[in-house]
Amino acid sequence: MPPLGILLPSLVNGLLTGGVYALVALGLTLIYGVLHIVNFAHGSLLMLAMFGTWLLCTEAGFDPYAALPVMVAAMFAMGWALYRGVIGPVAAGAGGGVRQDRAILLATLGVAVVLDNFALVLFTGDTRTIDTPYAFDVVPVGGMLISLPRLISFGVALLLALALWAFMTRTDAGRAIRAVAREPDGARLMGIRPERIFALAYGIGIACLGAAACLLLPVFYVSPSVGNSFVLVSFTIVVLGGMGSFPGAVIGGLLIGVTESLGGLLLGESLGPIGISTVFIAVLLLRPTGLFGAAR
Repeated sequence: MPPLGILLPSLVNGLLTGGVYALVALGLTLIYGVLHIVNFAHGSLLMLAMFGTWLLCTEAGFDPYAALPVMVAAMFAMGWALYRGVIGPVAAGAGGGVRQDRAILLATLGVAVVLDNFALVLFTGDTRTIDTPYAFDVVPVGGMLISLPRLISFGVALLLALALWAFMTRTDAGRAIRAVAREPDGARLMGIRPERIFALAYGIGIACLGAAACLLLPVFYVSPSVGNSFVLVSFTIVVLGGMGSFPGAVIGGLLIGVTESLGGLLLGESLGPIGISTVFIAVLLLRPTGLFGAAR
């Protein structure tokens, strides 16, 4: 067992990383909770957002955190257009039931393949990072030195998660989203147009990726395959917290961040991700509904 002086910083580092993981998973949770689809394009869309942030930083001189409003707006627009142009028409053309679910799943998988190959052609397979003046700055906390970019990213991620929760619970648009998620036919009778709400929810879910990209890039790399690193993490968090549960996504993100950090410390960097797979399998076996999911 590593000494406490090493174990505690690793735990804190995992919590800070988990906050950004939670933001990525919140977008996936919102999309599943409202549209009831598994968005296999989530990782590829995050990769695209990270490249967008990288371009803003290297070509336009943006600070990654200052680029956050731009990327949130851009990814929301892309999510809206993607639903209107691809997912919505596929869902309408497939009818309903299992056939529709399969069609949407294949559509999101196809989007992921197209985006991955588009990025590979445009950016090649090289790994890219950005340089910031504060990249190596640290904050002393209780005898530990905490990375300033990770601390900022964690705080902003939690604030955005809180803002999303407030939007969903305190605004008319948020209530409409929840109404459509629970009973689309009843919502239609109340004058709500479900197709517009579906597009809005998908856009917000993808906008979360735009924010997460800006928070990740100061401490992470970007490449055409980087989305694959987040797919398993995101789905594990959603399953762990409970499909469609906002609190579950936040708690699950923090737990997975800690699991990844401690796994890397105890097993080494190459074997550390085994902990995430182990948690995923254990949740499926012991509590398929997740920590905050309701039994059906």
